[in-house]
Amino acid sequence: MATLMLDRTQLLSAVLVSCTFCVLPLPAQDAKNAPPRTPPVLDLDTTIRVEVSRVPLLFTVTDKKNRFITNLDREDFRVFDNNKPQEIREFVRESDLPLRIGIVVDASNSIRERFRFEQEAAIEFIRGVLREGRDKAFLVGFDTRAELIVDFTNDSEKLADGVRRLRAGGGTALYDAIYYACRDKLPEDWPPEQFRRALIVIGDGDDNQSTVTREMALEMAHKAEAVIFTISTNRSGKQEAGDKVMRTFASETGGLAFHPFQAQDLEQSFANIANELRHQYFILYSPTDFIADGSFHKVEIKTAVDRSTRVRVRRGYYAPLPDEVR
Repeated sequence: MATLMLDRTQLLSAVLVSCTFCVLPLPAQDAKNAPPRTPPVLDLDTTIRVEVSRVPLLFTVTDKKNRFITNLDREDFRVFDNNKPQEIREFVRESDLPLRIGIVVDASNSIRERFRFEQEAAIEFIRGVLREGRDKAFLVGFDTRAELIVDFTNDSEKLADGVRRLRAGGGTALYDAIYYACRDKLPEDWPPEQFRRALIVIGDGDDNQSTVTREMALEMAHKAEAVIFTISTNRSGKQEAGDKVMRTFASETGGLAFHPFQAQDLEQSFANIANELRHQYFILYSPTDFIADGSFHKVEIKTAVDRSTRVRVRRGYYAPLPDEVR
């Protein structure tokens, strides 16, 4: 099991979890009692103490035509941790896990001219992916600061109304928004292997206001075991610096990056994301020769079924430092 302790009063003092390095905050206050639209405060001094004994992985497998392969068995896969083969302790074919989705929408001045397009994209996705009674999502808007607009809910219209309330203006704190969503919101439901956690980031990929770096935001995404899907609002017809940022977040976490040019082109992108979220395998392994040195452990899953087969999984996880292990 993975034991995690946080020394800040804003977070849990002790939580027993079965995932790896997840940052688990206190459950959110009931939305009816909480002040509306309270900007989150990023506390970068939080100390995390973790004891590691197993690593859970959710992943998808596709063929050379990007069609999902869903009939493979345990013996069809090999797992490597820092290039060392690992024994698979648990294996499950999953296709219908409840979704826990964070929708992160750029509301900064840099996308003012494309904001209507961005809102249409977010609303279309919400209505198309959430299943009543099973899936939940929350909405974060960001300009100079990240702001929780709608807390976890399965009401797609409540989320759509939240998107419509967004107004463009101010700087761009993309990294803060991803950091906050992955640290404070996505890990709320437990145990993590019973849910598919994803972050949908809609924006241009620019950042000029965050208090955390891109690397810190990506590290937090790894710790939350979040898959990030990005939808670019860049309609210039050429790749820009922000598009590279969006692709990095997606590829490093096992997600996908999309670059539609108008709202009408988003239907296929939404369908691809929904299919990706509902067609995955689950593997659990215990790292051999594990050392608590704070290093990043590269994870790789291979299959011998076909050379053209592609496995999409997060790139790895972070080990704790020696003084963080209890």
